[in-house]
Amino acid sequence: MRVVFGRPRKCFTNFILGCFPMLRTYPELTLDKWAQKYGPIYSVSLGNQLFVIVSDPGVAKELMITNGAIFSDRKPTLIKSETILVGRGITANRYDHQWRKHRRIAAIWLKQQSVERYTDTLDYEATDMIYQLCMDSKNGRHINPQPYAGRCALNNMAKITFGFRTDNIYHPFVKQALALSREFMNTTGPMSNLVDFMPRWVQKSLPWKMKRCGKRLHTGLLETYGGRIKDVEMRLKEGVQVQDCLAKTMITIKDEEKLDDLDMTMLASAFMIGGVETTASVMQWFSALIPAHPSIQRKAHEELDRIVGRNRLPTIQDEVKLPYCRSIIKEVARCHNPFWLGTSHVASEDFVYKGATIPKGTVVVLNTWSLHHDPKRWIEPLEFNPDRYINDNDSASTSARRPDVYTRDHWMFGIGRRMCPGMFVAEREIWLVVSRMLWAFEMFEIPEKPVDLKEYDGMSGQSPVPFEIVLRPRFEGVEEILAGELSRTQV
Repeated sequence: MRVVFGRPRKCFTNFILGCFPMLRTYPELTLDKWAQKYGPIYSVSLGNQLFVIVSDPGVAKELMITNGAIFSDRKPTLIKSETILVGRGITANRYDHQWRKHRRIAAIWLKQQSVERYTDTLDYEATDMIYQLCMDSKNGRHINPQPYAGRCALNNMAKITFGFRTDNIYHPFVKQALALSREFMNTTGPMSNLVDFMPRWVQKSLPWKMKRCGKRLHTGLLETYGGRIKDVEMRLKEGVQVQDCLAKTMITIKDEEKLDDLDMTMLASAFMIGGVETTASVMQWFSALIPAHPSIQRKAHEELDRIVGRNRLPTIQDEVKLPYCRSIIKEVARCHNPFWLGTSHVASEDFVYKGATIPKGTVVVLNTWSLHHDPKRWIEPLEFNPDRYINDNDSASTSARRPDVYTRDHWMFGIGRRMCPGMFVAEREIWLVVSRMLWAFEMFEIPEKPVDLKEYDGMSGQSPVPFEIVLRPRFEGVEEILAGELSRTQV
């Protein structure tokens, strides 16, 4: 068997490591540069693993949708699959019965109809985040919105998963959970671990640093999220009324579904990690981007004043009437997808694409940087310009299912049968936060503290490097309206 796609010649100067040294930092940019030379599908090697890199929507559809039965598997990896998740993670599971069972249980809480049940929670947490920002940024105080966005996304998932929330950004659970999420992302990215692409005897014999990180992370997930499940289980046994949540659902059906403690812990961990990183990162990138674009803010403010007014907050129902605000969110996702390389797929059998064989076991990576910055689709793709979406009336979840993938708005939620099951929750969270920040504030850069939009924190999930901005209420009464809304909708 051989793959005949073009291959970057430099990748093979190191017989053992392959391309790995060239992909340690900003791998999406290097892969995009190679795509411009070698085409929309080409192969590279990392260690002993063959990768196929896809940089075109049509190729992605052909492999991962049309032939989704073949390209929906995951590669079992030493760090993510075996050490951290011990074969249980919904994002890392093989495409098999266990994955289908976990996906079905997750859907109880993530499908579109289910989200309606807890929209009040998402609504409250968005308002609480804006109120806290309003209080903590008074008198022109410089503020970093990142921990507020992190806590908002975390509270939403904690409420859905455990029926629990934190009361401020300094709560110890906020620091603990966000640290676990970031460490997980840095430890499990598709280009993070050379050890995953070494022969098994090398994996077992060397004292790899990432193995120690993986074991520490596994213990952290057991103690933090497994401990929360045990708390819920104990309250149920004691006859205490427990709010409906994922943990309660799993405990109730664990005998029927044959779930053990690790199954429940790792499914809860998927909610708490995957459900926090994407939404928090988009909120953070929005907060980093928008202060540099006063004209975009003005257009959004004009739309909000015309449709919503200044006596109430924008709601879910207002979204279809606020196309410019929605366009801003789409453009943030296009410019700063938190997961440029997503979670890789694996060929479960040999497949021939245009005369070239993709062998069974090949890892297939979709480089969404290339899709989001294709100059044939996007005029001046490096520019932040929400107007490019002004006539796009579909939600991201609807756009992701368009037959013509070349018209899709962005690829933040993945593709095919492994598409993110939490996209409906994420869309709603992001809309409520972004629309309400635009409604409440004018946002300004600090000249002596410029925001760096090129650098990012993280290796798998990317968020802005820490930054500060100034938030100024747009009109008198913002604080009072926010406080009144919190009192009215307290959950």
